[in-house]
Amino acid sequence: MCTFYILFLPSIFNLEVKRLFMSILQLRQKPRLTLLQIINMSVGFFGIQFAFGLQNANVSRIFQTLGAEIESIPILWIAAPLTGLIIQPIIGHMSDKTWMGRLGRRRPYFMAGAIFASLALFVFPGVKVLWMAAVMLWVLDASINISMEPFRAFVGDMLPDSQRTTGFAAQSFFIGIGAVISSLLPYILTYFGIANEAPAGVIPDSVRISFIIGAIVYILAITYTVGTTREYSPDEMKAFGEIHEDHTKVNIKTPAVSFLNRGFIWSLIGVVLIAALYFYNRNAVKPLEKELYVLTGGITIYGILQLIAGLMGKKDMKNGFIEVMDDLNFLPATMKKLAVVQFFSWFALFAMWIYTTAALAQHIAGTTDPTSKEYNDMGNWVGVLFAFYNGFAALFAFLLPVLAKKFSRPATHMIALIAGGIGLISFYFFKDENLLIISMAGVGLAWSSILAMPYSMLTQALPANKMGVYMGIFNFFIVIPQILAATLLGIFTKHLFNGNAIFTIVLGGCSMILAAFLTLRIKDK
Repeated sequence: MCTFYILFLPSIFNLEVKRLFMSILQLRQKPRLTLLQIINMSVGFFGIQFAFGLQNANVSRIFQTLGAEIESIPILWIAAPLTGLIIQPIIGHMSDKTWMGRLGRRRPYFMAGAIFASLALFVFPGVKVLWMAAVMLWVLDASINISMEPFRAFVGDMLPDSQRTTGFAAQSFFIGIGAVISSLLPYILTYFGIANEAPAGVIPDSVRISFIIGAIVYILAITYTVGTTREYSPDEMKAFGEIHEDHTKVNIKTPAVSFLNRGFIWSLIGVVLIAALYFYNRNAVKPLEKELYVLTGGITIYGILQLIAGLMGKKDMKNGFIEVMDDLNFLPATMKKLAVVQFFSWFALFAMWIYTTAALAQHIAGTTDPTSKEYNDMGNWVGVLFAFYNGFAALFAFLLPVLAKKFSRPATHMIALIAGGIGLISFYFFKDENLLIISMAGVGLAWSSILAMPYSMLTQALPANKMGVYMGIFNFFIVIPQILAATLLGIFTKHLFNGNAIFTIVLGGCSMILAAFLTLRIKDK
């Protein structure tokens, strides 16, 4: 009846208006998926987080075993996020443009990342020198990001907005379960008689075997998701109204002169800061930490990339690089607000992941010797604590959709982040390691929400044809705090906190509470 009426609208409605009404009528609703389909989509994250859990709980321990000083640990983590900063938007952009028949556009990247990450997990615990361990962390982190970034866009592709909180909560559940098991592995293997101690400079068998198991789990979990899910074809996405014919065209909105002006300003700032740091350190009695070159160098590189985009724009070149640089200049408003929340949330998490073992060994066990029994016992207990917070996160994943429906997604996220910040600050006050399980409950609620709520809010604000690239850019605000944590936390720990790493954890808690209050700026549509 509606179609009949539109076809015979009065002549004052021109043909284009009639076509628009007809196209709206022909749009199909994106179907709701069953719980089993959502689970199948999410199993791959079990493998991804299994690898992340092993990395987060054991890499600082590996670095110290191979001779790293506590204040130098953060800088050893820095190559991985720097690579991720480059890889993530590229992979997101490529997956937006990819279609490989039955494999789809996101799943080929799941599989490629899984293969490289599994190889890295096999090799990592066998390294003998510190620089090689830093290289393997770089390879592992980059490979995980190749798998992980398209997974976020995958939920946005496959689910209607009404199911996206559930979809990301399902990912949180599998992330929690994967991290619980991976964090407990060295502890479990030690219980069954696998050696947890080794000579100086040798990684214990409990850690080495855990990484090998992780490689197998990773590849199997990703293969399961790839084999049990399908992706909507480009024609289906057009039928849902999420992709249009003009989306295939490259439309650069930033004028070449704007790229050049931005590039000149940022490059100049970076060069001036590098020069000032160099000349100060050359003449100072107490030179500033060399990690600051990472920050100043990053500013310079960003400026140079803007200049390159400007030169390409002047020649009317259109390619993936200039398209990504253009997208950086036109972030959706909701994404900008969420980015600030992400920044302070993840800064807190990296403080915890990098320093928990060293902080608790010093604060509770009273040792800084990584070869001592007390230190390694505390290292195992940190794995147990990380298993607890991930276990709590898996349980709280079922609570998030309920809270989001009752309050709102921003309010739910704020509550969770406050709980996490209090949990981290309580590290200082609990002198019995068993009481830290209470702290982990707060951290677990925050972790579950961090993995779900920002992405649920973000996908609502993103255009479907740029879901991948914007998810990659959004990950900048995970990587940038990681770089800052790796650059600044060593300086804070050494100079501001006199080597007391427990205060670095407290700083992380304050950062998470700040992130909580910044969610008040976000309006849920």
